[in-house]
Amino acid sequence: MALKSAAVIGAGFGGLALAIRLQSAGVATTLIEARDKPGGRAYVWEKDGFTFDAGPTVITDPACLSELWALSGRRMDEDIELLPVSPFYRLNWPDGTNFDYSNDEASLNREIAKLRPEDVEGYAKFLDYAAGVYREGYEKLGHVAFLDFASMIKAAPALAKYQAWRSVYSIVSSYVKNEHLREALSFHTLLVGGNPMTTSAIYALIHKLEKDGGVWFAAGGTNRLVAAMVTQFERLGGTVRLGDAVVEVETLGDRATGIRTASGWHGTFDAIASNGDIVHTYRDLLGNTPRGKKAAAALARKKFSPSLFVVHFGIKGAWPGIPHHMILFGPRYKGLLTDIYDRGVLAEDFSLYLHHPTVSDPSLAPEGCSTFYALAPVPHVGKLPIDWETVGPQYADRILAEVERRLIPDLRGRLMTSFHYTPADFGRDLSAHLGSAFSLEPILTQSAWFRVHNRDDILPNLYFVGAGTHPGAGIPGVVGSAKATAALMLADLRA
Repeated sequence: MALKSAAVIGAGFGGLALAIRLQSAGVATTLIEARDKPGGRAYVWEKDGFTFDAGPTVITDPACLSELWALSGRRMDEDIELLPVSPFYRLNWPDGTNFDYSNDEASLNREIAKLRPEDVEGYAKFLDYAAGVYREGYEKLGHVAFLDFASMIKAAPALAKYQAWRSVYSIVSSYVKNEHLREALSFHTLLVGGNPMTTSAIYALIHKLEKDGGVWFAAGGTNRLVAAMVTQFERLGGTVRLGDAVVEVETLGDRATGIRTASGWHGTFDAIASNGDIVHTYRDLLGNTPRGKKAAAALARKKFSPSLFVVHFGIKGAWPGIPHHMILFGPRYKGLLTDIYDRGVLAEDFSLYLHHPTVSDPSLAPEGCSTFYALAPVPHVGKLPIDWETVGPQYADRILAEVERRLIPDLRGRLMTSFHYTPADFGRDLSAHLGSAFSLEPILTQSAWFRVHNRDDILPNLYFVGAGTHPGAGIPGVVGSAKATAALMLADLRA
């Protein structure tokens, strides 16, 4: 039998994980990436001696990554070192309250007791709940494709048992009463594009995922993990094409037949998978087909996650007292989320995720200096169609002023280099619909079978991987989608 071939569009975490799985199984796989470097959202910049990860920077469930090496009898630590991060996050509020969040049970209970002693017992009950949704939502369903409504009906009893129709914040609030603690146990959905006030309570599984597997950082930065995945893929015989955007997925009848790129390159394949933006794939790459037009129109009616505004900065001085990950909450929680998700307002206040990688790996900055980024969720361009070229520098300065006020005196006097990344950049660099940073919003009616299917319903050799398909965004999510999609592709290619 002739060797089967596959193309994977987009070299983000999902595309890389899928390509490794296919190549490990003997499918001749070509990975095609529009940008000059692999990684997708996990891009990297090197400026003035500083290394800046675009993100994502929170690595959880390292076992899902090490599995990609084990498929061929190798070990991940041959190519990359993952460093444990502790505390996972330090949460800070405007009233001066700090909360160190980790999986050290005694330490975490002390932190909870500082906020409200009675909530220690409530937290223990919440942890039991999180363990249940982790078992049902991640272990059982996270790596399995939902291709028909019957599969959704089969999962319904478990979803009902854990009150999946309720929000994460609602569930958390039923167990703990302190407002700071409610925010501490519900903010995680923001890391996958979800509003804690509306995202399904199933996403409480993230807490269990972190508790069991820890939080990690790749030595040298997240993009070194990307480079390690490329090394593993090419070691297996896979082919990577960089800096050559796919412009068309060719079809004949009900089959996807080939790829055409901006450079004029053309390839024919037995199967094609897209790790690109789902709207871009259907609207642009399949725009000449009835299937592409119909699917793009349906997706345009869906709810998409917000975008992000990220300020990257390198400064003089070392800051050992600032942990690797911090959440700087603003004065509002629910109100700010309403502004971002519903009203499309660029609010006066903001909550920030602060990334400080040089506290774990000083090599990411010149000696005696530090690398940071501060990230603020903002509305996508469909809700907030402003000129980011004009607004961006002002917003960046406001964010730096807030970090300076709360954490780093004279930050702007210490500044050696800085730049920012806006929703417009997500749209331009990643073809992200509406500049969304996480694709479809992870509400219950856009999850599992309601999300873009891992295999297209009309073109049976066209597949999807990444944030827009099941199970969703985040490194474990997109790597899980690769496992689900690879299982479908290999079964179909062997049929």
